[in-house]
Order: sequence, then C-alpha cells, then structure tokens
Amino acid sequence: MSFEGAENILVQSSTVDLGENFPEFAKTNIRRVAGKYFGRLSSASVHVTREGITYRCTVNIQMGALKTMSGEAKDKDLYTAFRSALQKSAKQLRRSKRELREDKAERVDKDVVLREGTAPIRREPQDEEIQAANDESDYRAAAE
Repeated sequence: MSFEGAENILVQSSTVDLGENFPEFAKTNIRRVAGKYFGRLSSASVHVTREGITYRCTVNIQMGALKTMSGEAKDKDLYTAFRSALQKSAKQLRRSKRELREDKAERVDKDVVLREGTAPIRREPQDEEIQAANDESDYRAAAE
C-alpha cells in the first residue's frame, strides 16, 4: 500500500511517551482510511496530550486539494481516543466524497413522470354543461 505523500504522517506528543507501537498503529490506520476514501494523502498529523487521567487525541488529515479534516476525542485509553478521533475525520472524508460524487444534474423528466402518475384524473366537461354554464354567467341574457 503505497500512497503519494505517505511519509508525511506525523505522530507526536509533548507530554506523553508514545512508545514504538502507537506511532506505527496510527500511521497504519491513517493509511487505511486514506486508501478507502481518496488515496491521495497530502499530509496527516496526530497529536496526543494528557489531561488528568484522560488522553486527548487530535487527528488532522489533508487529502489532495480538499480542506483539512480534523477529529478530536478524549478517553482514558490512548488507542480508543485515537480510534474515535480517526472515525470523526473519516466521517468528514466520507461526506466530502459523497458530496463530490453526487454533484450531478438532477433528472427533471423523471420527476415529471412521477408527478403525472399521482395526479387526479380530469374529466372533460360535456357540451351541454358548457352551454349551461355560459347561459348562467352571461350577464346580457339576464338584462333582456
């Protein structure tokens, strides 16, 4: 799985020792999400801070020319906080992809056909009914 810009993934923390496993775990999951939605990963960053007994994890993903997608989550477990933040970023990527994919012209003729099928059936008035309506509404006939 080789992506353009795959080495631009930065995993850092100023207050927490991340060890060797977490940065590889984060990079692998970010590459997986990038491949699933667009595949052109420009850059990504993961920042972890400690707040009391919880970890705050922020994930920023830049895909191609799209705006930066950002997700943030807090949890007592570092991996759970990362997964939650990545899911939030992935949701934004999914919505962006759907918006680009569904940017097509709407079929007007399909809507017309659907509306005609539900319209009430109109009955043409008979000639006698038309003549009676004209006689009643003709103000000149009443004046004579």
